[in-house]
Amino acid sequence: MKACLKAIACELPAAVEDNEFLVRQMALDWPAEDIYAKTGIRQRHIAAPDECASDLAARAAERLFRRAPALREKTDFLLFCSQSPDYVLPATACLLQQRLGLSTASGALDINQGCSGFLYGLAVAKGLIESGTARNVLLLMAETYSKYLAPDDKTTRPIFGDGAAAVWIAGEDTAADEPMGPFVLGTDGTGAENLIVRGRAGRREEGASPHLFMDGPEIFQFTLRAVPKTARRLLEASGCAMEEIDYFVFHQANAFMLEHLRKKLKIPPEKFCLDLADTGNTVSASIPIALARALERGAVRSGMRVMLMGFGVGYSWGGCLIRIP
Repeated sequence: MKACLKAIACELPAAVEDNEFLVRQMALDWPAEDIYAKTGIRQRHIAAPDECASDLAARAAERLFRRAPALREKTDFLLFCSQSPDYVLPATACLLQQRLGLSTASGALDINQGCSGFLYGLAVAKGLIESGTARNVLLLMAETYSKYLAPDDKTTRPIFGDGAAAVWIAGEDTAADEPMGPFVLGTDGTGAENLIVRGRAGRREEGASPHLFMDGPEIFQFTLRAVPKTARRLLEASGCAMEEIDYFVFHQANAFMLEHLRKKLKIPPEKFCLDLADTGNTVSASIPIALARALERGAVRSGMRVMLMGFGVGYSWGGCLIRIP
């Protein structure tokens, strides 16, 4: 039995903050178009004060259930990936199992992972299915990073938006090419200090801020080191050449970083996904949101081999190949 990505849906909060709003609210001394020129982002969707990651995840899952009505009863494992859970405990996955009406025979697990979280979630789902532990996995990604951002932070507020995605991964008896994999994953905890939220969990530090801190230049340098190396390892593991990959969907961090990676890897623009202008960086949800939208507009089609690549907070990174069913 092999794990296969069967369907995908995404959800964005109703409220929108555009660049003009940020310029006015923060009294920035540069125009809105300069923000777009540097980041590739014109607006972000922002969760309401009483709207949590589980709310976005549940709506994304319900969208998926409308497309695949039998999935609610078929799901035998729920994975929820987020760095903005509803509570420290219990696991938000347990709350979503009850809210979505899934069987109590379903497993449920939180994955505290960020920009590489979708890749880690896919890898866990593949392991569950191909070990025989589950047959149908519902993988949910949802983030409300906006709740971690300082109102006057000119570094993070133009970048991060909120969003969610739901993905159905199923086991299939197939002799066809590998539908999901191989995977290449990596971690370097020495970079933890460069993208971190202090003062909200167990380790209490004097004067620690409850807001997100990001060292953009260090994150950029890490990405330029890790991503090309991971892409090469992934191609070696799969036996594929770069030219055999039909499309590339990387974590939608910002346009400046993505364009550097595209040129460094010599990927043609028409095969490279850049889709964050109206969503911003939605962290663990960014890859599945971009993939869902690429499918909707026809950039990704049945039978195509797609490279997925996540990288960021941790530091952590991961890549895999999928075949679009």
